[in-house]
Amino acid sequence: MKYVFSTQQTKRYRFPTHINDLVMDRSQATASEVFVVVIEPGKAPPLHKHDDTEQIFYVLSGRGRLEIGEDGDEYPVRPGDVVRIPPSTWHAIHCEGPDDLRYLAIDCFPGGRPAAEPTWDSHVQALCEGMGWDYRAVVETGDA
Repeated sequence: MKYVFSTQQTKRYRFPTHINDLVMDRSQATASEVFVVVIEPGKAPPLHKHDDTEQIFYVLSGRGRLEIGEDGDEYPVRPGDVVRIPPSTWHAIHCEGPDDLRYLAIDCFPGGRPAAEPTWDSHVQALCEGMGWDYRAVVETGDA
């Protein structure tokens, strides 16, 4: 069983809107996964929600804006901030500064690891299919 995971040895997923560097796959835990998200200036993931996941973000660097909820409430995010996204909550984080926005993301699955997507890679495959993205273009080979 592995207990220590390096943020220097990750698997990179380069989506059209952001980058996820996988630190700890959900298959290596009972009810969580960890990655570092990188959003380039002026970009943001699409507004989305996770019905099976509560997310915790710890902002490492850069400046951004959290868009959250059905009313689109907005909050600035800066290094040192912790953001909580409850399950089934619409959200997106926009990079608003001249530098990349980087944050550590911890996904927590209240019901345990999703049976339909038991690995991060299986989740990415389903996400790419749903968004019309080319999975092979998203997954980068080698360490990030």
